Order: sequence, then C-alpha cells, then structure tokens
Amino acid sequence: MTSSRTVANSSERMPTSVVVGGVSTATVDSHELPDTATLFSLLKQVSRSFYLTLRILPGEVRSQIGLAYLLARATDTVADTRAVPVESRLATLATLRARILGQTAGAISLNLFTGSTSADSAAVPSAAEQILLQRIEEFLACLRTVSDADRQLIRAVLSIIISGQELDLQRFGRAQPGQIIALANEQELDDYTFRVAGCVGEFWTRLCRAHLFPATPLDENLLIQNGIRFGKGLQLVNVLRDLPADLRQGRCYLSEDRLAALGLKPADLLNMSNYERLRPFFEFLLDLAQGHLEAGWQYTNSLPRRCRRLRLACAWPILIGVATLSKLRHTNILDGSQRVKITRPEVRRIIGRSLLAQIWPPLWQRLFTRAKLV
Repeated sequence: MTSSRTVANSSERMPTSVVVGGVSTATVDSHELPDTATLFSLLKQVSRSFYLTLRILPGEVRSQIGLAYLLARATDTVADTRAVPVESRLATLATLRARILGQTAGAISLNLFTGSTSADSAAVPSAAEQILLQRIEEFLACLRTVSDADRQLIRAVLSIIISGQELDLQRFGRAQPGQIIALANEQELDDYTFRVAGCVGEFWTRLCRAHLFPATPLDENLLIQNGIRFGKGLQLVNVLRDLPADLRQGRCYLSEDRLAALGLKPADLLNMSNYERLRPFFEFLLDLAQGHLEAGWQYTNSLPRRCRRLRLACAWPILIGVATLSKLRHTNILDGSQRVKITRPEVRRIIGRSLLAQIWPPLWQRLFTRAKLV
C-alpha cells in the first residue's frame, strides 16, 4: 500500500529558531515547511489530550490527521477570540475557508487575533494558539504536500467544521451572562455535534480505510455511521461537562423546548438548586452520549485486529469519555464551583489497562464496562 506524502519530509530543515514554551517561533522561509518535531511540539501545546491519541496513530495517517487538527484548531481559535468583534471573526473564518479550499492564494494576516488583549484571559488566544495563528501560512502550505485524495478529505471536513463555527458565532456571538441564548431544539444540538465532531469521525474513517485497511471486507456504511456517532458522542460529553462555563458566557446548548417542558428557562440553570428539575433531561443527554460512545466502541472493535495502534487511538478518547459521563452522573452539574474531569492518574490507568488488554482479548472486551465504574 502506497501512502501519501506526510506533512514533513526528512530532507527538510528548519532554520535556527528561538523556542518559547517548547514551541519554535522562528520565521520560516515560504519554501520550507515545519518538520515533524515542530508540528507535533505545537500540537502538544494546543491540545495535550488529542496529542495522546495522535502520538499512537500509525505513521501512514498521523501527519494528515495532525495537520487537519491544527488547521481546525486555528479556525476554532479565531471563532473563540471574544476580544475581537463577531463580524471580524466571521470574515476571517470565511477567508480561512477560501484558503483551505484553494479558492484564493493571498497571504492571511491574523495580527488582529495575535495582538488582541483583554482583562479576561479566556477571551484571547493562549501563547501556543497565537504561535499557531502566526504560522498559519506554513500549515496552509502543508496542504500542498499531501496526496490529492487526502487533501480532498481534509478540505471537506474543515469546510464542515468551519460551517459549525460560523453557525455557533451567529447564534451565540452576542450572548452574555445576563442574556443567555439557548438552542431551540434537540435537532439543533444534533446538527451542532455533527458539524464540529461527527464529521471528523467520517473523515477519520475514510482516511484510515484508504491507508491502513483498504482491502479488508467490512460494512463500510455502518463503519462510517458509527464513526459519526463516535465523534458526536465525544462532543456531547464536552457540551455536558462544560455546561456551567458556557452558561456563564451566555451560551446554552441544552434545547429551550425541553427546558420549557420542565418549567425551566436557560437563566434558571445558573442556580444550582434547580438541578433536580433539570435532572431528567440531563440524564437523557448522558444516556444519549453514552449510546454514541457505545457505537464508537463497536466501531473500534470492528477495525482489523492487526491495526493495534489505530484501535488504541480510538479506544482512549472513548474510555475517557465514558469515565467522564460516569462522574457527571454523580455531580450537580449546575454547581459551577467544580469542573468535572478525569485526572491524569485515571488517564494513565485507562491507557495502561488498554495496552495490557491488547494481548488479552477478554480484558479488552471489559474495558468499556470498567470505564463506566470510574
């Protein structure tokens, strides 16, 4: 099987650079592209959790998925920079989409975002995110180094992701703590989780299928559908876990119609004493997320046994997600004083058990059930 060119070639060299926080800040000549070490160093800075997954992926797909992630993280950073007006963020997203899709070739300046300041540190990009935006031209150039088929897949998924980011801005761009805006219904939540994560499941499946197991007989349509549910489940876990923080920014991803049926308004969710009234709907969403992750587990187990690294890359976020849901079931999510998360020791235990289970199938089959007991 012939794989596409990776993001970086061994013959490429980076110039002497200054390193800040483990990330190179050198200005690279337009004809040079980031080497693998630089790409993954930056990726580790902007997402430690996804870095774990990416690190275990087979080399045939690692760079393409890493590149797609970094470009998506760049557009997400633009969308989330609240210190910049909504109109400017939407215009910049449109410009980035055109460049990613190859519709334009003009250089992009993101100085408005890298130079933005705010008393609220969460309203501006982190240091690593600013470096990512400053070096956006290098990562856009990386798109030219992958095969036509891989580039088409990357462009397709990023177009959908950006559409979700734009829709989010149009809905919530002017939300504020004193005026909470909620999704209208569950269909809008399902659409949102597809645009920002479900589509990634399809992209991941098609890319890995092409490079890692193209001739393996399997139900490809079912694999893609479970891949989409896999992505939706991970995003729904994020939505449920981040509910308190989102509410305090004026965003509510819980549907207004279901809240109204419980006699609740979005603003009522700022009061932790209303959790018992919310509980039936919240537990319904926890069950929905778990059902999606169960489809993701079925997806993982339908992959060829020989694709061990790929199976681990899928299993880790699923098991961490299931463990997070377990904690959410025993938490008053409206209590914004604590953030539900899986600790690093718990993550290490999940990873350690999964590595051992690779050589003991009965243990592997119990991993999903065991994660629910965290």
